Amino acid sequence: MAKYLLLKHYRGAPAPVNDVPMDQWTPEEVSAHVQYMNDFAARLEKSGEFVDGQALAPEGAWVRYDGEGRPPVTDGPFAETKDLIAGWMIIDVDSYERAVELAGELSAAPGAGGKPIHEWLEVRPFLACPPTITE
Repeated sequence: MAKYLLLKHYRGAPAPVNDVPMDQWTPEEVSAHVQYMNDFAARLEKSGEFVDGQALAPEGAWVRYDGEGRPPVTDGPFAETKDLIAGWMIIDVDSYERAVELAGELSAAPGAGGKPIHEWLEVRPFLACPPTITE
């Protein structure tokens, strides 16, 4: 089994087919979308392929080390950044092909008008071991 991270982006990926921002959906459309995501996760829990998943708020800050004895430096939030992550799901599957299959299914979550979003999801494998350094 290999673990993969499925990333949902607010923006930065190619535009989805049903490209209506969630803040313009009706409460019923938001509920249907969340229900789809919950049902998807529950099905993967039963098959043993679900590890974890969370939705993230758009707010956030950049943080970095600023030297010994100094507090960390923060900056942001940067709502305009194209790399905002809307949420993520970790799956543990037998193959990359299965990870892609599940990402495609997750991409079909309903959006505005109850129609599938067809959003792009980023599929990233977890490192199985630290990278080898060669000289």
